[in-house]
Amino acid sequence: MSVTIYHNPDCGTSRNTLAMIRASGVEPRIIEYLQTPPDREQIVRLVAAAELTLRQALRQKDTPYAALGLDDAGMDDDALLDAIEAHPILLNRPFVVTPLGVRLCRPSEVVLEILDNPDIGPFTKEDGEVVIPASRGA
Repeated sequence: MSVTIYHNPDCGTSRNTLAMIRASGVEPRIIEYLQTPPDREQIVRLVAAAELTLRQALRQKDTPYAALGLDDAGMDDDALLDAIEAHPILLNRPFVVTPLGVRLCRPSEVVLEILDNPDIGPFTKEDGEVVIPASRGA
């Protein structure tokens, strides 16, 4: 199975998602999207395939969201795309693409919906949250 993750290694949710993909037996194509940002067309395709609006795909925390006035509901998609192109950190992460679909994996366990092998065994996130307990299915 071909899997691509738009990844930020500084993000715990992104690291947890990557770990779940690997636990499923797949080594994904990793795109560090802050180093290699998707272009405007890729952003539009990712967001649409994930069945989100562009506004739903924006990250507010630890970004220039407020400073750029992106909370203005009247701002159209072209203006939002301009902002994301100028500041890729505004695109929420991680987006994961597989033959089974595209998801913005927040929370990280959303990735299980689009993996060939979602039975990854016990899994605990970096922060200690148990996603799949060791006793599941036993």
